Amino acid sequence: MLSSAPSPGSFTDSSTLAFRQRLVAEGEGPPCRPGPRLERFAHGLLAALAPALPPLVPASPNSRLQPFEGVLIGRPRAAGQGFLSGFWFPATGVARGAVLMVHPWLHWGQGFLHRRGRVETLRQHGYHVLTFDLSGFGHSAPPGSRFHDLDVEDALLYLQRRVGGLPCHLWGVSAGGYWSHIVLSRLQGVTSAVFEDVPQSLLQWSRRMSPRGRPFYWFFQYFLPGPYRFLDQRYHAPFLNLQRVAYIGCEGDEGAPIAETRRLAKLADGRYLGVPGVGHLGALAGARQEVFDLVLETFDGGG
Repeated sequence: MLSSAPSPGSFTDSSTLAFRQRLVAEGEGPPCRPGPRLERFAHGLLAALAPALPPLVPASPNSRLQPFEGVLIGRPRAAGQGFLSGFWFPATGVARGAVLMVHPWLHWGQGFLHRRGRVETLRQHGYHVLTFDLSGFGHSAPPGSRFHDLDVEDALLYLQRRVGGLPCHLWGVSAGGYWSHIVLSRLQGVTSAVFEDVPQSLLQWSRRMSPRGRPFYWFFQYFLPGPYRFLDQRYHAPFLNLQRVAYIGCEGDEGAPIAETRRLAKLADGRYLGVPGVGHLGALAGARQEVFDLVLETFDGGG
């Protein structure tokens, strides 16, 4: 079901609208980034609590995605040594724009995005595609002491330099969308974005999916209120610097409940697609055509 506003759920339209109006009326914009020492401590705690991923030797994309080019992305914003490893997929025919795709927290890293026709569909509709591995994944450099949103910002800046005046868009999935959401509340120059299965709060997602760590999550919330607010997407959604935005959620997603996805869409004044009968990362399996239609309408400016 596709709509321009969320349906009533655990959050009502009126309460969400009031929350958005209050944030905008305060005139403070999105939450401030924590200071370097506080961010280092908060990042270290998150890293210690993050789901462990099995090691994987990264592979090149399937040959069916040729032509493509391996790229190395510098890390000036993340202030880290080394590079982020990525792949560049040129558009088929005349390019109308470029899309940065950001992967979920899975050991495949960017390889997850090379499946299920995401890259092919975007290229066929005239979009260059850039995928990359967040720090700590694939051949990318190890993570530093900063949050992963700076990886996304470095990749976006690389994309903007590479394509010149072409419109730039973003498609972030799960954790990739989560970190991208924070970036786009401060960075200018991105035309539109699609967020797929993005949790409202990384700490709330962790409470649901890894309940044994709840004492640590409560510690983070009550003793690190600044970083906690910075990582809460509700405070970023009203300030996204985008012309168009859309959210995709799965009704069986236990970590990112559909009601929260609808609420983020409402806060961002964006479109929303709910996919029934599937869980986390199941949107393309449950509603392939509807997902691609929404993505292309958002990037193209239609719908």
